[in-house]
Amino acid sequence: MTLKMHELEKACEEFMLSTPCADTAHDLSHIKRVVKVAKALCEAEGADPAVVIPAAWLHDCVAVAKNHPDRPLASKLAADKAVAFLTELKYDTGKLEAIHHAIVAHSFSAGVTPTTLEAKIVQDADRMDALGAIGVSRCMKVGGAIARNLYNVEDPFCEHRKADDTKYTLDHFFIKLLHIKDNMHTTAAREQAQARTQYMLDFLEQLKSEIAD
Repeated sequence: MTLKMHELEKACEEFMLSTPCADTAHDLSHIKRVVKVAKALCEAEGADPAVVIPAAWLHDCVAVAKNHPDRPLASKLAADKAVAFLTELKYDTGKLEAIHHAIVAHSFSAGVTPTTLEAKIVQDADRMDALGAIGVSRCMKVGGAIARNLYNVEDPFCEHRKADDTKYTLDHFFIKLLHIKDNMHTTAAREQAQARTQYMLDFLEQLKSEIAD
């Protein structure tokens, strides 16, 4: 019997609950936000929900810390694990290759370019969660988890030095977060990313006023 989408989602959620997360910024709440955005983008762009939804649910099903040397392998490992799980559920085998690619390509660390609309949507949805208020919050959580300093006291906003987010959490804004909007694939994602990025710019201005000498 073919699995209904709500049954699939319930199975995916239960599976993710049993799966360790890399850090508290990549917990089940992150997964649910990515799924929510992915569904909206899927509908707006006319993509295949039978690929987008399971890929969004399972994209982080293998946990590798952000500062771990094996981080670039995480999405490939997650894709393999996701396909094995979906195969056990007797999910449509015709969708598995596309789901695998969408999960592999979602990751910054993997450096894989998404080649399908569905993979572009999953990547956009995951990266959207690095923007806006939730993006600021998650960035701070990850920085704390790996014991990274908040900012460089001499030059917090990288005005006269090269940003280094291996040492300073705030530098991650200048290396990655403020540029995400420029690499969104879908029209709907680009619009939302612009608004979320403006929030982060406003946050940085407020922070600057609070820590200025």
